[in-house]
Amino acid sequence: MSLRESPFPNCFLEGLHAVGWSFIFPCFWFLDRLLAVCVSTSLERVLRREQECYLHPLKLVFGSVLFFILFILSTPFALLGFVLWAPLQAVRRPFSYRHQVQILHTEDRNSRWEETKKVSFGFLTGNLCLLPDGVARFNNLGHTQQRASIIGKSIVQGVTRPHIRIFVDSPSSCGTVTPSSSLMPQPTPSSYGSVDFSITGQKDGTEADETNGPNQQLPKPNCNQNSKQHKHPPRSLRDGDMLMEVSSLCPSSVDIVCLQEVFDKRAALKLAQALGSLYEHVLYDVGVYACQPAGTCSSFKFFNSGLFLASRYPVMEAQYRCFPNSRGEDALAAKGLLAVKVEIGLQKGEKKMVGYINCTHLHAPEGEGEIRFEQLNMLSKWISEFQAVTRREDEMVMFDVLCGDFNFDNCSPDDRLEQSHSVFEEYTDPCRAGPGKEKPWVIGNTLVCSVLRPCLHLVLRSDHKWTRDTFPFTPGV
Repeated sequence: MSLRESPFPNCFLEGLHAVGWSFIFPCFWFLDRLLAVCVSTSLERVLRREQECYLHPLKLVFGSVLFFILFILSTPFALLGFVLWAPLQAVRRPFSYRHQVQILHTEDRNSRWEETKKVSFGFLTGNLCLLPDGVARFNNLGHTQQRASIIGKSIVQGVTRPHIRIFVDSPSSCGTVTPSSSLMPQPTPSSYGSVDFSITGQKDGTEADETNGPNQQLPKPNCNQNSKQHKHPPRSLRDGDMLMEVSSLCPSSVDIVCLQEVFDKRAALKLAQALGSLYEHVLYDVGVYACQPAGTCSSFKFFNSGLFLASRYPVMEAQYRCFPNSRGEDALAAKGLLAVKVEIGLQKGEKKMVGYINCTHLHAPEGEGEIRFEQLNMLSKWISEFQAVTRREDEMVMFDVLCGDFNFDNCSPDDRLEQSHSVFEEYTDPCRAGPGKEKPWVIGNTLVCSVLRPCLHLVLRSDHKWTRDTFPFTPGV
């Protein structure tokens, strides 16, 4: 089924929504600029000290006065636009869809799957904190629009970068080296940040079967055993049949990008435009606004869910569900679950290959694990319901991935309730050894009380049979 791009059922309602938002936006923008003038990031403060800039107090006074006056003057128009805009949220589909013709083309890793009996898929997830500029500064981040464009371009450049392999004819080395490291060969693109499946089926030929080992090329050892040649410590660790690496580059061969906290609609559109040259199908502005549930005043949503998905594969079905149990500041955003079904474009016999990707952002405040636990219950139920409705007999499910910002880790004693949830029995977290215990190679990404805590999760269905699970930790862009 092809999705329509507009979140509204017809052009008339879309036009009314645009008129209402055009009245609201000036007031919103002046308030955003007022906050941006008053709140500085640490980088801006450092630059002012280095440049010995003494005009900042004048900029602060005159800028805040100017934007405050403009905010007050535009408020009546915003109220008029709100009267038109708010009722339309009841008929708005909770996401926008953008389809753009792919300009950049990369090597199709699955073009020879019938010979190799394997298919490979890559996923990327990350929290970007693309809030309106004034609000993002409370998280020490500014220039939201510019960051969105730069992040999108960085992802595209990382995915499409050439994979150069340099062969050195030297007595000190008989292996392959790369430009980034002359002493340690890197994994091949097909084994970096991807999941490989064996599709040598069982008797009916419809299910993926587990193979004996990973399909990855091991780096050739250095023939020179002189310890003086190893001046740099290795940057990769090997855990069983998995190769992990900390990298500052975006992983190559990424087929689906799932992002969180893309709250700002203009930033989301810039990000979609930047990624559109490589990812034809983009879901953005995901979530609901105004009073929710529609027609009630129980909860007002100022922000959408912040979820964002870009895919190389066509989107067949998509569904968004909003968490009804958010509290405090988190209740201002429509956090929830985005469940998507994609068509891979391959076929085995009479069965089409499809995949499921689920992106979420759970409740944030610490000490409220019972809310996250209940949201995990909702996730499990909603995903099962979505797949029960959308799955067809003539389809072969090749992957089922749950990813996002779970806002808890697998180590902290305060998160024991979430760590024991049954979702980790339905899905496999490649970083997790068990409740409260991580694999030895795991590196956290949140500094709390001098302890690094990994809060971003990407987990895989355990009821599927995998050839290999490889997801290297990559720092945020």
